[in-house]
Amino acid sequence: MRTLRGMDVLIHIFVALHIIGIAALLGGFLTQMKAMGKGEARIVPGMLHGAATMLVTGLVLVGLNQADDNEVNNTKIAVKLALLLVLSVLAYINRDEERLSAPVFGTIGLLTTANIFIATLW
Repeated sequence: MRTLRGMDVLIHIFVALHIIGIAALLGGFLTQMKAMGKGEARIVPGMLHGAATMLVTGLVLVGLNQADDNEVNNTKIAVKLALLLVLSVLAYINRDEERLSAPVFGTIGLLTTANIFIATLW
């Protein structure tokens, strides 16, 4: 059995926080799916908080893994960061809109889902 070191525990904590961020972002999107069908979808605060949590914890995870001499796939991280930044900007600039168009809202959901699949399958 492997004993966890302090750095391992810290990395695991930030992975958990990163997952909480994606859950908030995706959960916010999923709760608005019915409204999207009616053309009434909007950005809920949890989506913005989730995206911000993902951004901060993702950057911390890269730094912690590099500090711990773990291999980091910089191309994968760059792609995930680019997707997250695009969806974050879309969510932020549309945060006060009462009704968001289905293509814009759907793009946020698609980018979120793509980020999940990149994280798990790449």
